[in-house]
Amino acid sequence: MSNQVASDRFINDLERVAQVRSKISDCLSKIAETINQAELAGESSSGKLSLERDIEDITVASKNLKQGVFRLLVLGDMKRGKSTFLNALIGENLLPSDVNPCTALLTVLRYGVDKKVTIHFNDGKNPQQLDFQSFKYKYTIDPAEAKKLEQVKKQAFPDVDYAVVEYPLTLLEKGIEIVDSPGLNDTEARNELSLGYVNNCHAILFVMRASQPCTLGERRYLENYIKGRGLAVFFLINAWDQVRESLIDPDDTEELNAAEDRLRQVFKANLAEYCYVDGQNVYDERVFELSSIQALRKRLKNPQADLEGTGFPKFMEALNTFLTRERAIAELRQVRTLARQACNHTREAIERRLPLLDQDVNELKNRIDSVEPEFNKLTSIRNQFQKEIISTRDTQARTISESFRSYVLNLDNAFENDFLRYQPELNLFDFLSSGKRDAFNAALQKAFEQYITDKFSAWTLNAEKDINAAFRELSRSAAQYGASYSQVTDQITENLTGQQVKVNPTTTTEDDNSPGWAKWAMGLLSLSRGNLAGVALASAGFDWKNILLNYFTVIGIGGIITAVTGIFLGPIGFALLGLGVGFLQADQARKELVKTAKKELVKYLPQVAHEQSQTVYDAVKECFDSYEREVSKRINDDIASRKSELDNLLKQKETREINRESELKRLKNLQEDVITQMQKIEAAYTNLLAYYS
Repeated sequence: MSNQVASDRFINDLERVAQVRSKISDCLSKIAETINQAELAGESSSGKLSLERDIEDITVASKNLKQGVFRLLVLGDMKRGKSTFLNALIGENLLPSDVNPCTALLTVLRYGVDKKVTIHFNDGKNPQQLDFQSFKYKYTIDPAEAKKLEQVKKQAFPDVDYAVVEYPLTLLEKGIEIVDSPGLNDTEARNELSLGYVNNCHAILFVMRASQPCTLGERRYLENYIKGRGLAVFFLINAWDQVRESLIDPDDTEELNAAEDRLRQVFKANLAEYCYVDGQNVYDERVFELSSIQALRKRLKNPQADLEGTGFPKFMEALNTFLTRERAIAELRQVRTLARQACNHTREAIERRLPLLDQDVNELKNRIDSVEPEFNKLTSIRNQFQKEIISTRDTQARTISESFRSYVLNLDNAFENDFLRYQPELNLFDFLSSGKRDAFNAALQKAFEQYITDKFSAWTLNAEKDINAAFRELSRSAAQYGASYSQVTDQITENLTGQQVKVNPTTTTEDDNSPGWAKWAMGLLSLSRGNLAGVALASAGFDWKNILLNYFTVIGIGGIITAVTGIFLGPIGFALLGLGVGFLQADQARKELVKTAKKELVKYLPQVAHEQSQTVYDAVKECFDSYEREVSKRINDDIASRKSELDNLLKQKETREINRESELKRLKNLQEDVITQMQKIEAAYTNLLAYYS
């Protein structure tokens, strides 16, 4: 497939999805406006239908859908060609491709009419806007100067959080946003910054290099930060053209094929385990051999150049499929569910209202009094579910906190074996000179930081699995409580109207019969932002992983390293001076180093376990507390709205004569208008499915 065809299809598909998003967003907005206008009109007729929650949810969903983007996070070690790849992808030499690790900023690339950069600071200063050339000049320093800063462990721009680059590119205009991260072989703190964006992105583009296949650092990050987290990762093996250049005879086709096959085997052996989705092997749709520099050269000469042979057409086709089919359709499916919910709520409220219009005030009062026991049952269901959430919270917070404490206290058991692969190369004769000693201490500290972050990343993954399992159980409970809740609300309707509740003929799944709060608690609705939250979340509208992240930052780099490293490395350095330099072989010296490190580490493990286990407890507790607060609020809102709906009608009957015919017409028009917009949403969604089928 030529670049012209691949690019056009990518842009066209993005445009199609953007149009569908916009159309459905407009329909949602009209539904919200229609219901809101009807509620205002109800104040002078038979009273409001109390659909405030639906108006709020639909309005938020409409706004997020229109503003939603596909966010791509670019990860990889330094010097893997990330910036060259991005420049080739967007077709312009936009990002500097020779930035030193110390000067690299996390950069968010998004669409803007004017070319400009906004620098966001971490010290409370207001954001600063720069033109593009000023940004390149101010935030790029000489590599030699950067090296000096690295040696003294200083950052070039310690007050900068991240940069936002706005640029009028067609690709970005169609809803793509790219997060360009610093290199993963830089400081652990900077690595944490890059990886902290993972949960807020649709896909990770992990850039590697053919000439350095699966380095120890890359395998380390894949194992500790990617594996088991349900992330969509595209592996981009850059500089594939250099395989030919490394041969003695570049024109020997047989030798080239053999070299490429050997390299493919190496990558497949290391990457295959990260290329499974729901148990299905998607390696061929996730791993790509690219030549970014060739693609960039061609596109700079001719934006519509044929990129055949660079790997870009195949990659863009796979990315297109993922973003515009898998992710977009999943997102729109949730929005359709939300729209159906609002439509059903409106229909049900109208069906409850119509039979009550003919009842006099006294009869209406009697019927309202008769359903009070049922309302108490709704409250009881809320209390039962709330109690289960709190019980789960207490169990999980206690269990996970204790697992953390036990994990920390047992770090010393495998320390001697584990730390051997982290410690820097040791030359004890060099260590005698103060200059070399400082360098060694710096290397030792970085090694220890890596060891600590990897260990706690492994523990965090297990903790997340436990929390995921707990939320899955709560999701199942939400479905059961929701079914019981619906039975009671149906009984209320039947008692009030004297008519049996009809099953909605448009309902297609059992989930659609669940009350709105249960849909949220089950993870069927995404209301908090325009894109889906992580696929592993119990509720797509409830991002508990960010709650953990906010707490666990004080456990990772911020807490453990501060608590341990600063009081831990000094004594090791002094101990090394007494090792008997000149009489010990390097292997023995390394073993002695590890023993000394272990001895110092063991002293502080109880302190860390005690201090940080409370943070773990609070983090897990807050995850479930946030969930419980939102569930309870939604149930309370539903109960209050049902009561308010009756109170509104009763109040109107007590104060004025209601024109029955006029009210029938008004409510019928309301229902027809909402159904009309719902049908447009269904049609837009169905057409998109048909286009990709």
